[in-house]
Amino acid sequence: MGLTITETAAREIKTIIEQQELDAQNVRLRVGVKGGGCSGFSYLLDLTEQHRDTDELFEEHDIKVVCDPKSYLYLNGTTIDFKDEIMGRGFVFNNPNATSSCGCGSSFTA
Repeated sequence: MGLTITETAAREIKTIIEQQELDAQNVRLRVGVKGGGCSGFSYLLDLTEQHRDTDELFEEHDIKVVCDPKSYLYLNGTTIDFKDEIMGRGFVFNNPNATSSCGCGSSFTA
């Protein structure tokens, strides 16, 4: 299954990489979870050049994605999208492992 990034999310990530003048060949999108947030776990997104040997590695729409093994237990099968709407813009996680999520969509319960 892995992690999926929509084409819309990939375009936004590429824009951010360009704006921050990062090395597109070496930068990776680190996806993870940490304890906290409204519902128990919060999603993490970070651009990094670090890749650990234990990380899961995926590539979607020319975006390299890394995820640590503990986070991957909660994120396997997740789709990351990007919404730009009147009520706000940001990355959206569609996580089949979440039993519930908060209204803001940035945290979940598993």
